[in-house]
Amino acid sequence: MQIIVVEGVPYHWVQQLQEIHAHVFEGAHLTLEKLECKKDLLCLFAVEKQEMVGFKLGYPHSDGVFYSWLGGVHEKMRGQGIASQLMRQQHEKVLDLGYSKVRTYGRNKRKTMLIMNIHHGFDIVSTFIDDKGRHKIVFEKLLN
Repeated sequence: MQIIVVEGVPYHWVQQLQEIHAHVFEGAHLTLEKLECKKDLLCLFAVEKQEMVGFKLGYPHSDGVFYSWLGGVHEKMRGQGIASQLMRQQHEKVLDLGYSKVRTYGRNKRKTMLIMNIHHGFDIVSTFIDDKGRHKIVFEKLLN
């Protein structure tokens, strides 16, 4: 397996990204327009035999913290450490880009992701209700 890093909109990978995103997030559609509106988008893709099996996307927040936005691994490839590898490589890259903190949001519905965030050194710093009425947990991690 190979990790591919793309800075900016991953036009070459958009179709595969949309497919795996829909798989991970129960049919939710990730539009090209949504990707294009994210300034300084950073994309990491886990690829095996030219097929995307996992992804991790993020971008800088206006407060200078890097926001780890979306990520997931195809269910047929879960349990192999791919999500952890994507997270570690994302953190290395954003540290190289000059960021000292990463933030992400989680939901109780996705307990595996909550556990992974804690396992990788994130702290729970707050919670909020989003505009769709969903309870979100805010995680932050200082990068070394």
